[in-house]
Amino acid sequence: MKRTWLTTARTERNLTHQELADMAGISRSYYTQIESGLRNPSVEVAKKIADVLGFKWTIFF
Repeated sequence: MKRTWLTTARTERNLTHQELADMAGISRSYYTQIESGLRNPSVEVAKKIADVLGFKWTIFF
């Protein structure tokens, strides 16, 4: 299930998939899979993405 809330949070900050992935320290393909709902992030990765976008990491779970 696509995480439209994540896409919205990213685009509101004018970030590309690559920019957000770089800031979170993960690959662009992994981030894209998370955003599209194909993969779930680990707790560590969820925290990194949440830090970049400014929300609570628990929203992923």
